[in-house]
Amino acid sequence: MKKTLILGATPNSSRYAYRAAQLLTENGHPIVPVGIKKGDVFGEKILNHKQTQEDIHTVTLYVSDKHQSEWYDYIFETAPERLIFNPGTENKELAELARSKGIEVVEGCTLVMLNVGTF
Repeated sequence: MKKTLILGATPNSSRYAYRAAQLLTENGHPIVPVGIKKGDVFGEKILNHKQTQEDIHTVTLYVSDKHQSEWYDYIFETAPERLIFNPGTENKELAELARSKGIEVVEGCTLVMLNVGTF
């Protein structure tokens, strides 16, 4: 199972980040929800601070490119193996930086990947 940090997590059930948390949990992937929203998702409190996490396999982004730069250091300190840019979060600068640090970059949809078995 791939421990996944959801950057841009929300308790709002109409948002894709929430649905990703649900599908990840249903598929047995431990989640670490992080973002500016307060609340819980699937038994995990949304972390509103940039405390470095350990053993993160994947960071999946639900933060627009306009607001990602403040998270760069946090993402790299977390040292994920993979960074998923969900639709609407694509960011050439962050992708290049991630690749230069040996992080696999995927422009795709976490929900689709989970549903077709490519996560």
